[in-house]
Amino acid sequence: MDAKAEIERLRQEINRHNYNYYVLDNPTISDFEYDEMFRRLEELENQHPELITPDSPTQRVGGQPLAQFAPVVHAVPLESLNDVFSFEELRAFDSRIKQALGLAEYSVEPKIDGLSVALEYENGVFVRGATRGDGVTGEDVTENLLTIKSLPRRIEKGPERLIVRGEVYMPKAVFHELNAKREKKGERLLANPRNAAAGSMRQLDPKITASRKLEIIVFNVQLISGEGFGTHSESLEYLRSLGFKTVDFWVYGNIDDCCGQIQWIGENRDSFDYDIDGAVIKVNNLEDRRKLGSTSKAPRWAAAYKYPPEKKESRVKDITVQVGRTGVLTPKAVIEPVRLAGTTVTNATLHNQAFIDEKDIRIGDTVLVQKAGEIIPEVLMVIKEKRPDWAVPYRLPDYCPVCGAPVSREEESAVRCTGVECPAQLLRNIVHFASRDAMDIEGLGEAVAELLINSGQIKSAGDLYYLDKDRVAALERMGNKSAENLLAAIEKSKSNDLYRLIYALGIRQVGIKAAKVLASHFGSLDALENATYEELTSIFDIGDVTARFIIEWFKSEQSKHLLGLLRNAGVNTLSKAETLDQRFAGKTFVLTGALERYTRDEASELIEKFGGKTSSSVSKKTDYVLAGENAGSKLTKAQELCVKIITENEFEEMIK
Repeated sequence: MDAKAEIERLRQEINRHNYNYYVLDNPTISDFEYDEMFRRLEELENQHPELITPDSPTQRVGGQPLAQFAPVVHAVPLESLNDVFSFEELRAFDSRIKQALGLAEYSVEPKIDGLSVALEYENGVFVRGATRGDGVTGEDVTENLLTIKSLPRRIEKGPERLIVRGEVYMPKAVFHELNAKREKKGERLLANPRNAAAGSMRQLDPKITASRKLEIIVFNVQLISGEGFGTHSESLEYLRSLGFKTVDFWVYGNIDDCCGQIQWIGENRDSFDYDIDGAVIKVNNLEDRRKLGSTSKAPRWAAAYKYPPEKKESRVKDITVQVGRTGVLTPKAVIEPVRLAGTTVTNATLHNQAFIDEKDIRIGDTVLVQKAGEIIPEVLMVIKEKRPDWAVPYRLPDYCPVCGAPVSREEESAVRCTGVECPAQLLRNIVHFASRDAMDIEGLGEAVAELLINSGQIKSAGDLYYLDKDRVAALERMGNKSAENLLAAIEKSKSNDLYRLIYALGIRQVGIKAAKVLASHFGSLDALENATYEELTSIFDIGDVTARFIIEWFKSEQSKHLLGLLRNAGVNTLSKAETLDQRFAGKTFVLTGALERYTRDEASELIEKFGGKTSSSVSKKTDYVLAGENAGSKLTKAQELCVKIITENEFEEMIK
């Protein structure tokens, strides 16, 4: 590939990764890979200066402000730093400084991995905060910054105008706590504290930001009126006296001491409550900084030392399996203890069966391990020449390690427990069972469900109908009145229509609409339980996969136990829906606009009684669009697709 083509390719790749990192807060490559790509582009542009363009990533800071926040033009640009990756490069930086200045004193600081912001104060009052954005224009996140307790809203004896630069971060303890909660809920885990902090700061609702317990550390004076400092360290001491939480720093008069301090920071990174991705070395004298100036991209008086990702060998002692809240089995490698990025690692994620197969990871293997995003340990590769003769390919178990139920391998990579009473999934299943579209048990949300489970009062959704009022009342934050209301709501749910119960059972791919179709077609839970594959697939909208999920669900011993509890408690298992005939069988209706004689729900119920179904969007598969007054875009879409449009009068003719 010629230089021009490679430069263009690298620019496109770097711009794409800049967007993922700065705008979406969702990096798709490691910092190390990004840095190597950036350095290659710099190398090529140095060799071919005629190919440098003003919009090259090397000539500007990456990132754009998000559209939902007001733009803020920074009074003083928030520059990025040039990276160095070895002490040799750091000494070369020192040589350039000495060549320009003679002697130099440096400040060394940990490089906090968070979201850079500028804070503006007028007469001691915090008036605005903005993200760095592209360095020139950022995003106004004042309301979200105000939720950070360590940020001073007002400073006593502050200057008339002050702008400081800081880093918003999520403390490690808060990050791990947040991920533990997400794992419990079956949600995707956050990769690292930096992404978590950036995502939290960009929430449109400040209440969500406040719940994330963010912190901020200030590390630079951008602009100040009425005060003069000789050194950067003096300015930090001044900010600390005003009440700001400032970055840790060390001042040295020679580069060797700086290198020693940077090495110490790397070896002790686990002692900081924030995540770091390097160390920063800065010329301490502010007048010297002004003499050195900046390039179009970064100051000449500072550099960021980036720690290389540590990769170490370890041995896989065992592979264990965890069952998540959604029932997905997740394998984890138990490895011999190894020190990585300042912490001792004893486990590494293996993601799923496809990941294990791709890398051919076996118990007994020697593997190369790295911390992904400096947080999550992962296996990079197997060192196969060190594989013992007895090592065999690993396969996730056929039965759930928690409850013993068979697992489903229907999905491409996920292996899932099929047990409806599996303890690992119980909280999620109870919350779903009690939800509005299911059994609609008022007062039985996640918090109450968790109390009932932790106290041992329920091990299945069926146990809800056998609760003892006194035991429920004794729970924290309950009492007699709350217990009475909860048990009354549970009792009321016994008389629900069959479709609600079918949906509440949590059969995979059986949503509320499919539940209504099944209840209407079979009329009873007994009939559905004994339905054959042929009977199920003969129903419009019940396909091959859904039919097999239904059959397998009713075969499960845990499902049979649950149904026994429900039937013995007197829960209704018959359909109350009045089926008139099947004139709309296989037909899909979309409702739009205001109808005169029916509500949307009433019209939908009529359509379902005649065997049809409703949809929220118009497509080529739509048979009729029932249009009322002030019909909008759905009517336009129907006209574009030549879908039959009917009036309310025509609809009434159809249902006579």
